[in-house]
Amino acid sequence: MTDPPDPAGVTAAEEASLFGLAPVAPDATAAYGEHPDQVVDFHLPPEGAAGGAAPLVLLFHGGAWRAPYDRRHLSPFATHLAARGFAVALGEYRRGARPSAHAAATGPPRAGRWPETFDDIAAVVDAVPGLVRECALPGVDTERLVLAGHSAGGHAALWAAARHRLPPGVPWRLSAPPRVRGVVALAPIADLTTARALHVCSGAVDQLLGTGDEAAARLPFADPAALLPTGVRTTVVQGGTDADVPPQVADSFAAAAAVARQPLRVVRIAGAGHFPLIDPTAPAARTVVDEISRAVSEDVR
Repeated sequence: MTDPPDPAGVTAAEEASLFGLAPVAPDATAAYGEHPDQVVDFHLPPEGAAGGAAPLVLLFHGGAWRAPYDRRHLSPFATHLAARGFAVALGEYRRGARPSAHAAATGPPRAGRWPETFDDIAAVVDAVPGLVRECALPGVDTERLVLAGHSAGGHAALWAAARHRLPPGVPWRLSAPPRVRGVVALAPIADLTTARALHVCSGAVDQLLGTGDEAAARLPFADPAALLPTGVRTTVVQGGTDADVPPQVADSFAAAAAVARQPLRVVRIAGAGHFPLIDPTAPAARTVVDEISRAVSEDVR
């Protein structure tokens, strides 16, 4: 009888597969602000691949809101989507950095910036349709827009779809739900309270929001689970063996959605960990493409 696979070894192999892929240069890049990280890359389908105007996927990368992880690791998947007839806007945003030499020696890079990370998520969503026009990108249908993201990027997509649920006076608030076909969140950090309790990504939530009274004051404005219901069609795709953002996080978000009467589709992929969802060489990526296609086909609620 053979030994069961080593979960840590499987996770490492999945991560190595994804990060071993060479970054893919975009077809165009545009700035939505003055900071170097306030940019979006566009990956476009081959001519005729979309069979007409291509639906637009605004895609957010993960990496626990930490600066060493930028959009480049998601560019192979963005290209994978483009080859299947989607126009992809791969957004960058400000992330955390090591605050000091001492911190670099004693722990992981800091996760996120408050409020800049959220400023950028809101800004890029608002800017992308106009950037498509300004860049004269051919055959992109900005009326068929889907928000998608992986891990911390899944949090970004869910939060961006919930901005109309923020209280009046909050600068990121929208007066009405965003005009999107839906949200497809991949292994998202969707419930910040649960993620914090599980110490997801080495305490990334505490680094993003702070601790104590500071975190308590920020959490209601930052947590997708606290901003339900959105009225936006939402799908969560979760790997069953994900050790980075465990399935319990998706489960707690689903429980909050049920209480809020938020329609939610949860797709679980048995045997998949955190990274195969965005690895074009992995079977799980086919499921993700199918779910994005499904979201595009839905009417705007």
